[in-house]
Amino acid sequence: MSKPDHWWRSAVIYQVYPRSFADGDGDGVGDLAGLRSRLPYLADLGVDALWLNPWYPSPMADGGYDVADYRGVAEVFGTLAEAEAFLTEAHAAGLRVILDVVPNHGSHRHPWFVRALEAGPGSPERERFWFRPGRGDAPPNDWQSIFGGPAWTRVPDGEWYLHLFAPEQPDFNWNHPAVAAEFHDVLRFWFDRGADGIRVDSAALLVKDPDAEPDGRDPYTDRDGVHEIYRSWRRVADEYEGRMLVGEVWLPDVERLARYLRPDEMHTAFNFDFLTCPWEPAALRKVVEGTLATHLPLGAPPTWVLANHDVVRPVTRYGRADTSFDIRDRRLGAPTDLALGARRARAAALLAMALPGAVYVYQGEELGLPEVEDLPDELRQDPIWPRSGHTDRGRDGCRVPLPWSGDRPPFGFGDGEPWLPQPPSWRDLTVEAQGADPGSMLTLYRTALRLRRELLGDGRLTWLPAEEDVLAFTRDSGLACVVNLGAGPAPLPPHERVLLASGPLEGGMLPPDTAVWLR
Repeated sequence: MSKPDHWWRSAVIYQVYPRSFADGDGDGVGDLAGLRSRLPYLADLGVDALWLNPWYPSPMADGGYDVADYRGVAEVFGTLAEAEAFLTEAHAAGLRVILDVVPNHGSHRHPWFVRALEAGPGSPERERFWFRPGRGDAPPNDWQSIFGGPAWTRVPDGEWYLHLFAPEQPDFNWNHPAVAAEFHDVLRFWFDRGADGIRVDSAALLVKDPDAEPDGRDPYTDRDGVHEIYRSWRRVADEYEGRMLVGEVWLPDVERLARYLRPDEMHTAFNFDFLTCPWEPAALRKVVEGTLATHLPLGAPPTWVLANHDVVRPVTRYGRADTSFDIRDRRLGAPTDLALGARRARAAALLAMALPGAVYVYQGEELGLPEVEDLPDELRQDPIWPRSGHTDRGRDGCRVPLPWSGDRPPFGFGDGEPWLPQPPSWRDLTVEAQGADPGSMLTLYRTALRLRRELLGDGRLTWLPAEEDVLAFTRDSGLACVVNLGAGPAPLPPHERVLLASGPLEGGMLPPDTAVWLR
């Protein structure tokens, strides 16, 4: 780990989706009791920090990203006292904690929005949101929701309100000073209770400009005014030692992304170029080089991400013949070769963990879980499913509860029936089954994370000469990483010994879709 006040520069951060991690009270939904009971597992895995998706009171119209109270904990997860105990216990286990804050929108049951509906048109209460008159019976403009359909919903008095996501998620108006003041207080509330960082959801969307002139960017993404918001957030974070901000910033322009990483804004941002990169050597090298070129002049650490709660799991997407598809598009595609996907996911994990900077691991990634693509339609809960007219199956397939032990569902997740069904085939992927298998994905992760902590961190990368379909580089510590993305075996560079391989080597050669760490 780096200096205590810059721990995030080389940390391995494990993403916990609380509903699906571990169920402590038997109601079929993951909770704080379950998470606290599994802290020894996370410490033993070798990660440095946990990022938790929202645990706040919420109607759960979008899995908790429709927040009704930013200073509380949803009853289904536990209590505020349990959250405070969890923070203390995580720190005692050597784990830091990053909480998810959703500043673009709240819930339609947030007290502010309830009062805004009651107060009526022209009231001060409505100024904290985007209420507008329509164009006759049409919405104020043609903006579309990210979840599909119009971005405006009409209320009984005739006005319309903006929601870039589901109708249950009204957007805040960040032009209103009360909105900024509220979120500054929310940050301090959780920092005071021991949170070590804040993950900023939908970070580029906060500022809207309905009158914006066409400039290649839409009127509600990456508007210049968003940066003063994050400068003010950085000033709040800097009031506390060792606190960090990480932004969810989906932007195709790396120069625009870099603006969020200036020394007085975010500490880090998720590397979506790496997450969405196909399994192709030239594309991967370009992303790695571009990431380092963007981050290093700013003094910001890169992040390396292979999965999260919004995208198709790596084992499934790497098992498709064409790995360049949109990883947020969950319509049924070509057949998936899960054995190939698992082989590539193992190699990708060693690649990501060998790169300089921080690494994010989404729960279940260390188990090699595939996407669950055959969930019954009536059990799907993601609002993308109905709003897409049942053409996009949504994100539930990567959110299925984790398998811990046993040979049949619920696989030790809890005593009750899980909120989404687990495939019976996961009996071979449980923590219990993999923990005793030296060749399992879990054993690979545990070994790689131990070696990474001992040998790697935030340092330089030097490329090595290699064949066209091979990525090879060294780190300052003397560790070399070689990844073969070609169709045939590739020679290894001169080395003292093999430290770790994602799969068996063949007579001193590196097989296809395999990675190796060398001394």
